Amino acid sequence: MGVVQFALWEHATGIAEAAAQQGLSVARLQGETAQAGTAETRTILDQLGTGVLVAPQVTAIRTGVTTTVVVSGHAESVVGMFTLPVRATAVGPTEPPATVTAAGAGP
Repeated sequence: MGVVQFALWEHATGIAEAAAQQGLSVARLQGETAQAGTAETRTILDQLGTGVLVAPQVTAIRTGVTTTVVVSGHAESVVGMFTLPVRATAVGPTEPPATVTAAGAGP
């Protein structure tokens, strides 16, 4: 049973990592928000299913320099009350806002 539990934990961790990376790819974009990253992450989690990753929580933080998306929860338990925690963090640079130049001005 321990091997099966470990395999479920590995699978749940993979789901959390994929969802966090996808959420980051949205949240870090110019003109997007941390809320957009959270929504994208939740969409991915819904698509991948909630059976293996139980009670997933999503946090997205966007600053002028970096954007971070964290997915946490725990793996489905097959050995009773024993559960393994799952946590995945994706961090990347935040795209800077577009700069507006005067008409006709060039580099």
